Amino acid sequence: MKVGFYQFRPLFGRPKHNCKKILTALENIDADLVVLPELALSGYYFKDKNESLKYAEDPDKSFHLDRMVELANKRNLHLIIGFAEKRINECYNSAALIGPHGIEHIYRKTHLFNEEKFCFDPGDTPFIVNDIKGVKIGIMICFDWAFPEVTRVLALQGAQVICQPANLVLSFCQQTMLARCIENKVFAITANRYGMDKRPHGTLKFTGKSQIVAPGGKLLHRAASQRDELFITEINPREAESKMLTQHNDVFADRRPELYSLLTNKN
Repeated sequence: MKVGFYQFRPLFGRPKHNCKKILTALENIDADLVVLPELALSGYYFKDKNESLKYAEDPDKSFHLDRMVELANKRNLHLIIGFAEKRINECYNSAALIGPHGIEHIYRKTHLFNEEKFCFDPGDTPFIVNDIKGVKIGIMICFDWAFPEVTRVLALQGAQVICQPANLVLSFCQQTMLARCIENKVFAITANRYGMDKRPHGTLKFTGKSQIVAPGGKLLHRAASQRDELFITEINPREAESKMLTQHNDVFADRRPELYSLLTNKN
């Protein structure tokens, strides 16, 4: 399977520009699956929910997402793109799985980071696995990395490749995904953005360093911190089928869930 990411700098409040940049970068791409950053169409640093709704997209009638569908159809590929999703008066930090025939699934970010809590509604979609050409794909968004339960639930459902649109600002996030691939013996594709969102209420700088990690935590490729990069590589998703960490340790079979009850108790 040919997979990859497109790392770039979305400009805040300029979805037309950002959409065109993606279409130009991927115009002649040869890949099965490409992951794009979180909030790739709108930019990230909203001041409040009213502003996020202003730039949000209704996936049922979105000019920009329709262009992504056309690209997927033309190149016979799947895209995962982060976007602000508008549903009447609700707004979600979402990721759409787009195939040659349309939007196949939308995941809404479960764990909102910092000031996102003032701009988005908490995600309400379950963690499910999608099938792309016989390969099992799971989706998480950015700060979901801090909750190992997310990757584990997706992996337990058979996910071979975890796709992570991201707008990472903390320095250690990328490294943590190596641990997730050790714990679950899966591939992970993190598509991060770079640059800054300079807004009246503050400035955020994003870390870039998009990456692809193999089962067991092997880093296959990591992009530079502050530049565009389109990277495609070929992987064998079946490598994620073995959960053996040592000759006598299976990371799934050795679990002791009867001792983990506190994981589902917020108190």
